[in-house]
Amino acid sequence: MSNVFTKRREPFRFMVWLGIGGSVLLFTILLATYIIRSTGPGWAEVRLPNVFLISTVVILLSSFTLHNANRAFQTERFALYRTNMGMTLVLGTLFILLQGWGWRQMVVAGVGLEGNPAGGFVYILSGLHLLHILIGLIFLVIALLEAMRRRQYVDSFVYSVNPPNQLKLKLISLYWHFVDILWVALFLFLLLHHSLNWNLMA
Repeated sequence: MSNVFTKRREPFRFMVWLGIGGSVLLFTILLATYIIRSTGPGWAEVRLPNVFLISTVVILLSSFTLHNANRAFQTERFALYRTNMGMTLVLGTLFILLQGWGWRQMVVAGVGLEGNPAGGFVYILSGLHLLHILIGLIFLVIALLEAMRRRQYVDSFVYSVNPPNQLKLKLISLYWHFVDILWVALFLFLLLHHSLNWNLMA
C-alpha cells in the first residue's frame, strides 16, 4: 500500500525539480546574455543599493529558520515548528520589502529600465527572483495556516506522521532553499562582475 502512495506523490517531487531545472536554465541564459551585452556599446556599470547586502543576510536567515522548523517537525516539537515557520514567513516578507527599498534607491539614483542596459538587467534579474520568492511565500503561508489549525498535540502528531504531509514540507523546504541559494548566486555574480567597479549606494 505504501508503494501506491509513494507513486502518487512522485509527480509533485518531479514537478518541483522540473521547476527548479527550468529556473536554473532561465537564469543561466540571462546571466550569459548579461556578460555578452556588458561588452557592447552603451553599457555603463551601475551602483547597486547596499540594502541588497542586507536582504542577502535576511534570506540566509530564513533558510536557517526553515531548517529549524524541519527539525522541530521531525522531533515532534510542534510549538517550535510553528514559531520557526512564522519566522521564515516574516523573513521572506522582509526580503521582499528590502528588495523594494533597493529598487527605490536605484530609481532615486536615476537607474531605470530604459537607457543604460546594465540597470535594466539588475531589475530583471532581481524581479524574476522576487517572483520566485512570492511563490514560495504562498506555500509557506499554507503550511503555517495548517500548523496553526492543529495546535493540539494529538492533531499535530497525526498530521506529522502522514507521509503526504511530510513530503509537502520537504518540497517546500527544497524550493525555499533553492530560491535562497539562487539569490546568493545572483548577488555573488554581480559582486564578481563588478569586482573592480563595485560601489554600494549610501
